[in-house]
Amino acid sequence: MSSAVPIEPSRGAMRESTYRPRHPLDLLHTVGMLRRGPGDPTTVIDDGVIWRALRTPQGIATLALRQIGGEVRASAWGTGAEFALDSVPRLCGADDDAEGFDASSHPLIAEAHRRNPGLRLTRTDAVFDALVCAVLEQKVTGLQAFRAWRVLVSSFGARAPGPAPRPMFAAPAPSGWHAIPSWSWHRAGVEPPQSRTIVRVAERGDRIAVAALRASDGEERERVFTSLPGIGAWTSAETRIRALGDPDAVSVGDYHLAHEVGYALTGHRTDDAGMLELLSPWAGHRQRVVRLIGRSRVSEPRRGPRLAPEDHRGR
Repeated sequence: MSSAVPIEPSRGAMRESTYRPRHPLDLLHTVGMLRRGPGDPTTVIDDGVIWRALRTPQGIATLALRQIGGEVRASAWGTGAEFALDSVPRLCGADDDAEGFDASSHPLIAEAHRRNPGLRLTRTDAVFDALVCAVLEQKVTGLQAFRAWRVLVSSFGARAPGPAPRPMFAAPAPSGWHAIPSWSWHRAGVEPPQSRTIVRVAERGDRIAVAALRASDGEERERVFTSLPGIGAWTSAETRIRALGDPDAVSVGDYHLAHEVGYALTGHRTDDAGMLELLSPWAGHRQRVVRLIGRSRVSEPRRGPRLAPEDHRGR
């Protein structure tokens, strides 16, 4: 059990709370993974503070998180400030249940787990935002996807309140994504299959979020997402990781992931089938293992060229 202790609102409509987790917490590596590139208008990391702009049922809010010792100090601004403060425990991994996870079966995982006791799986519950992010990242480089997210959210999102270190924006509501004109997708560098998928999914955005949040497990959530046109296993997994903190989601079909998992666990590359076999001893916690591999700093030396970004805006 954990607690969030509210503090009386101060001047400037700022509200504050202090979250005291009952588990070790590495705030930057738990919540910071939500940032989509250094220019992300929804997430800024500055001088140890994580700033989040979010759309809540009560309105737009800005949330600032700072870890001091064993506490997380949270400040929030805007009409959605109370909702944002209520989300802090989930963001910090309060719902992350590691019961049944055994790191000892592989020395690299055991060592990474020992060195990173505060690594938790975050949960935003912002299903549609995570789904759009994942669709933008389909079959393109991170550089392309991050630029598209930055351009579209800054152009069509809502300006967030509060004293953030730079202007921040909450992502558009589903209706806002649906209304983006075709030329704006093009100028942002989004390829037509991805923009069409987002527009189609936006027509059912709220219903998708409700269905995913009501689903009882990862398999049921997978069925919710993959029933949508243009949404496959990779996009479903990426969405579940960010929005729902799914400890078992594996992004099958990723350009790098199978190679990274194979090299970390065996010293050799593998494919998706090989990756799933290697991760099978940790069924139920495969995403946890993937995150620990990422924190292990063990990576295959690069021998070939990086995937080059494509730019179709001049076509």
